[in-house]
Parts: sequence; structure tokens; C-alpha cells
Amino acid sequence: MVATAALFVLLLWPESLIGPSFQMSFAAVLAIVALHNSSPVRSFLAPREESWLSRMGRRAIMLLVTGLVIEIALMPIVMFHFHRAGVYGAFANVIAIPLVTFLSMPLIALALALDSLGAGAPAWWLAGKSLELLLAIAHWTSSQPGAVKLMPEMGGALYALFLTGGLWLGLWRGRVRLLGLVPAAIAGLLMAGKPAPDLLISGDGRHVGIAGEGDQLLVLRDSRSSFASDNLLEMAGMSGVPAPLAEWPGAECSCEFCVVTMQRGGRAWHVLMARIRDLVDERALAAACDRSDIVIADRYLPSSCRPKWMKADRNLLGKTGGLTIFLEDERFDTVAKSQGDHGWWQPRPLRPNRFGPDK
Repeated sequence: MVATAALFVLLLWPESLIGPSFQMSFAAVLAIVALHNSSPVRSFLAPREESWLSRMGRRAIMLLVTGLVIEIALMPIVMFHFHRAGVYGAFANVIAIPLVTFLSMPLIALALALDSLGAGAPAWWLAGKSLELLLAIAHWTSSQPGAVKLMPEMGGALYALFLTGGLWLGLWRGRVRLLGLVPAAIAGLLMAGKPAPDLLISGDGRHVGIAGEGDQLLVLRDSRSSFASDNLLEMAGMSGVPAPLAEWPGAECSCEFCVVTMQRGGRAWHVLMARIRDLVDERALAAACDRSDIVIADRYLPSSCRPKWMKADRNLLGKTGGLTIFLEDERFDTVAKSQGDHGWWQPRPLRPNRFGPDK
């Protein structure tokens, strides 16, 4: 039935395969089916002579175990798409699922029935209170320390390892299914050792995040909208409120540029970032570029600006999209690399620099 439903969805909406909704829904159902078809669970739930209290206890334990298995099954998908993970939801579901099943839904059904007589208000009030309790459980769970763990970008290879292990566990039976733990464990170890990027640059060059300086993400610009800062936090695998780079003691900022020195990989990296798009003296800019390893700007820079390692101006960012830079490994990842040859990804054409062709 699960396979038939998946086939039906993919025939009508094949693009849903790469979306989190399809992946999470079918992964959760597959995890439930695989768990309850396993021999230990079937034996644990088999009918036996016992008191009603023992029977209810076993059901409650199974509800908790099912929630944990679903959370674990969904964790790689959530980390890949949303850069966050948490397992406390399984414990909250032990209360939330019975609350919705035995209280909220019957009250809503009763309220709908009483509405035909014009007497549904009391039932709707009780249903509302039950939903408020459900939301209170959710807020309390999410506010606990460690309830949500933000992670850096996973990458397609690690995600494929997780999915391979999960599908093997779900589709095979008997002890051979345990072999699926091998790729999942390898992916987990690689994920735990995956470093967070040191620099994050948006595709237009306006928003720059610096990670690894204390527990806060430093940002070049204060944004009126939280969308840009939230994206930078997610990509860096950090939480909290970003701090303006200009207020950080290790940065030297003027109205035009910010300069910061970062110690990575046993060496000092000098990063120059433009804060405005006004014209500046070319000679002064060229001298500043010569002293920098990386220059970042949301505009086109002249060819006389030649940093030692990277010039991330509009010319480069127009081809690469956003960048994540790992200084210790001296490498960077680009948005363009993950887009492929698709119609919706069109790099900007190179624009000649005002002061001559770029080099």
C-alpha cells in the first residue's frame, strides 16, 4: 500500500520526490511498518493473559518507541533540508497523540454535531482549550536545552548514505536488515566531524556571515528582515541572534569597508568586506586588496584589486551564486555547483570592469 501510494503521487507530481514533504511522509510510514513487522515488536505486542494496566503499559511503551523511531528516521531528512535536528518530540508525542486522539478530535466532532442545534459553543471552547494545551506542550518541549540542534549543510553524498541505510533497514527483514546501520553509522560519524564554514556569502554579496568567532555569528550588515540572518545561521549550524561585525572588537570598520583577521589552519587570513557601493579611490582600494587574502563586495571591483586568494565581487558571485568558505582546508562550495544545468539557474554574464578587463 505504501509503494502504491508513492507510485501514484510520483506519477502525478514527480517533482515531489525531492521535496521534504514527500520524503518525510513516506519515511515516517515506512519506519512504522518496518518497526511493527519486526519480530521483537510483534512478540512484545502479542496478546497474552495480563491485567489491563499491564496491557496499557505495553501500549504506552510502544507509542514512545514508535515516536523515537520516527524521529530517528526523519532526522537525516530534516537535517538535509532544514539544518536542524531534535528527538524530544518523541517524548512529547506520548502526551500529544492521546490528547488529540481521545480529547481534541472527539470534542471537535461533538462541536460540529451540536452546531446543527446552535449549541456548539461550549464544545468549541473545550476543543480550543485542548488545542491550547497541545501548543503549550510543543512550546515547552522546544524550549528545553538541547531540544533543537542546528547543523551545518549536510551535502548530497552524506544524505545518500543516510537514505541507503534507512531504506535497507525498512525494506529487508530479519537480521540482514541490520546491515543498513553500517552506511547510516558512517554518515553519522562523517556528519559529526563535518566542519562549519568560516565565511558565508550571499549570492548578491550583500550579506556576509563569519562563524567560529565565539558562540555568535558575526554579520556584515544588520538586516531589517530576519530572512537573510536566519539563512546564515542555518548554514553555519548556529543559533542565537547574529552580532554586527562592526561591534566586534576584532574587526576594524569604517563607513566604507570592514577588515577582519581570522586565525585558521595555522595562519592568519585577512578579509576585506565592502559596506557601501559608493566609488572609492582606486589606488587606496588596490593597496587594501594587496594586503588581503579575501575581498568581498556586492559590486564589481576593478582589475587592480588583486587579493592573494579570492575576489568575491559581483563578477564571481554572478557565476557561483552564494559561497561557503572553509579557510582551514582552503576550499569553498558554491550554489551553482548544486544547481546543475537547469533552466532556473542562469549565471549572470561577465561584465567588463570600469578600469579594464578582470584577471
